Amino acid sequence: MIQLENVSVKYGDAIALHPLSLKINEGQFTVLLGSSGAGKSTFLRCLNLMNNLDSGHVRVSGFNGNWNRQKLQRLRRETGMIFQQHQLIVRQTALQNVLMGRLGYHSVLRSLFPLSKTEQELGLQSLKRVGLLDKALCRVDRLSGGQQQRVGIARVLVQQPKTILADEPVASLDPATADEVLSLIHSISQEGGISAVVSLHQVDLARKYADRIIGLAGGRIVFDGRPEELTEAKVDELYRNRRSEPKTEVSGRLLNLPVPLAS
Repeated sequence: MIQLENVSVKYGDAIALHPLSLKINEGQFTVLLGSSGAGKSTFLRCLNLMNNLDSGHVRVSGFNGNWNRQKLQRLRRETGMIFQQHQLIVRQTALQNVLMGRLGYHSVLRSLFPLSKTEQELGLQSLKRVGLLDKALCRVDRLSGGQQQRVGIARVLVQQPKTILADEPVASLDPATADEVLSLIHSISQEGGISAVVSLHQVDLARKYADRIIGLAGGRIVFDGRPEELTEAKVDELYRNRRSEPKTEVSGRLLNLPVPLAS
């Protein structure tokens, strides 16, 4: 389970995330929606403490919020990140990139040496799961955008994560490929009982795959509900000009609430 208690984040004097509290159940596929600057990336980075919190506490996978270096390392080892721009080393092979997901399990000195046969087999199994076993020895820069994103997903798989965070993972892909990649992330989450939090701009994909949709605007949660509750009127409310006064949602009902400008 993921739990945020009164979490807020500032960048200088700008408020990126206003105080919020919520729970995300284990195995739940949660989609974050909102315009650019709404706070989606900041929200995601709070879940593995890549952002410093200005207030509040985060509890993930049994960690109680009392963080030290060792606990942070374990949290990030057990949290798989999927990025919009893939974050791959393009001159290396698909398998070499995938095996980067195992580095968190080793000391710096041990990581200088080849990984064990067991871990290499795990890397191959991860590539097979995403349909790229035949590309294991191909350089990443020879793969398509969709294939590169699959390599990024395989890198997450090899971590054997308890949580998956994905920041606009299909934003640079064509609609058909985007659907295939999101379907893959969704099936991995469901089959493994892995909690997934995914930020998107595509409302249709959110409705298709999400168990829960959280809408953000100006660093505030303005919608939190099931996909069928996200009507067109609420989508318009979510994406309207940030300088206007959006509304917030509680149990499917909209309430007027002013919101300051997003950073």
